[in-house]
Amino acid sequence: MNNKTLMLGNAAIARGLFEAGCSVISSYPGTPSTEITEEAAKFEEMYCEWAPNEKVALEVALGAAIGGKRAFCAMKHVGLNVAADPLFTASYTGINAGLVIAVADDPGMHSSQNEQDSRHYAIASKIPMLEPADSEECKEYTKLAYEISEHFDTPVIIRLSTRISHSQSLVSTSDRILPEKKAYVKDPLKYVMMPGAARRKHPIVEQRTLDLITYSEATPINKEYIANTKIGIITSGVAYQYAREALGDKASYLKLGIVNPLPVDKIINFAKKVNRLYVIEELDDVIETHVKKLGIEVAGKDTFSLIGEISQNIVREKMGLTNGETTSLEDNIPIRPPVMCAGCPHRGMFYTLVKNKVMVSGDIGCYTLGAQAPLSAIDTTICMGASISGLHGFNKANGADSEHKSVAVIGDSTFMHSGITGLANIAYNNSNSTVIILDNSITGMTGHQQNPTTGYNIKGDPATKISIEKVCEAVGINRITVVDPYDLKTCDEVIKRELLAEEASVIIARRPCVLLKSVKINPPYDIDKDKCKNCKACMKIGCPAISIKENKAVIDITLCVGCGLCMDMCKFGAINEGGVK
Repeated sequence: MNNKTLMLGNAAIARGLFEAGCSVISSYPGTPSTEITEEAAKFEEMYCEWAPNEKVALEVALGAAIGGKRAFCAMKHVGLNVAADPLFTASYTGINAGLVIAVADDPGMHSSQNEQDSRHYAIASKIPMLEPADSEECKEYTKLAYEISEHFDTPVIIRLSTRISHSQSLVSTSDRILPEKKAYVKDPLKYVMMPGAARRKHPIVEQRTLDLITYSEATPINKEYIANTKIGIITSGVAYQYAREALGDKASYLKLGIVNPLPVDKIINFAKKVNRLYVIEELDDVIETHVKKLGIEVAGKDTFSLIGEISQNIVREKMGLTNGETTSLEDNIPIRPPVMCAGCPHRGMFYTLVKNKVMVSGDIGCYTLGAQAPLSAIDTTICMGASISGLHGFNKANGADSEHKSVAVIGDSTFMHSGITGLANIAYNNSNSTVIILDNSITGMTGHQQNPTTGYNIKGDPATKISIEKVCEAVGINRITVVDPYDLKTCDEVIKRELLAEEASVIIARRPCVLLKSVKINPPYDIDKDKCKNCKACMKIGCPAISIKENKAVIDITLCVGCGLCMDMCKFGAINEGGVK
């Protein structure tokens, strides 16, 4: 079989896993990497799972690779922070069957809290990294990564970006080739990284890097395109696409498919063929620094920014090819920031916290949108799980002044990811802190993936459902209350009560995400214009279904899901359960 199909970069990675004979896949969802595992789960030949976090996912994949089957895990760039511990040691142990790790960077921070460059992890862990530039390369590099992994006894990282993961191009598909399972042989000197064994392994890792540099010099995925030699461009990934589209045959290119370790002779020889050399790369000056260490004069971040995405227009502008001509839309289109959905169960809880003037230590998930106006409810958001740990530190620093005026908010999936240890720390260290777990029965922000609290696995089959209440009780929390976030009165009463308590407490705000197919949607609400006083109280919750027109509140019936929060807030009885026009 050899057909051409239009595929997302992420889907092409999944196809590459299938064709390469990968057997075990464990990941944690994180945009822009999520679809890789979702697409892979469609192949019955590969075992797929959602792990509680990225560290667990990589450890599962490493265990499978040591056990003799090709394995894979995917994550976004900040997820690699969580997986860094096993990553660095896996570089020393090596593998048995091939192990491939996909990490999706997010230049421009479309859905992320920072803009880190994952190439630094490859350099620091001394693990080879490939970077595809289109969907076809996503598939082919995945298959090549397993060959490199098994030949050089190392995990291999594939670096993606938002644009590569979520753009489409043609992919040639072929049949699955399942390699013979490798036998597991007990070898403590290889896999038990006590200091004595680790000391023996480090020189092996350094020699492996030298061998990979030799490979990098010869591999066809580091290739030259010689056209106009007045300008030479060294680049990789999506930046190659931008450069090629902007400059065409006005330049020559060295397109790097391996971005760690980088070749030496290949770069030196390319530099000799061109008059003026540039490095075009997104985010940090990784390639540029390497080129400069070789004693080659090169322009890079003095021309292109360290911040944000590159584009074809930016390349044209920085290379002086625009002649001052730009194209813009005639209308000044307003920015449309993301907001919580109409009927989002988090909205009522955030409104109650704002009303009570509570400091909110926030976390990562769709509820992070509670930081947006008009709610403006969240004070801090750092990383997965930091809400609980951060609240503990905040209260230990400020004592009684903050203990009764601050809470942490964290989602159900994030709580399983990295919130449990923070809550154990609160209980163990006698912290008078209140934690609110926003349980919407799904992993919301990344597109409704299952997690250990939902009772279903990645394929939607029934699975063990972890009780959040019992976990909280097990770590030592005595005060645990479950509330419906649509019930503003009860939420207000419970928050006031738990903030006054003199011990740690947990409030579980439980209502399923309104976008779940199983959730019943109520009829939309209406505004009685004669009763509406234009007090704008209903606007305080930031519901996208409510607006003001001609000094009267208006509900968009195509958005309203009948949650009832606005009706509870209206003191004039102007909002009703349908029927009033």
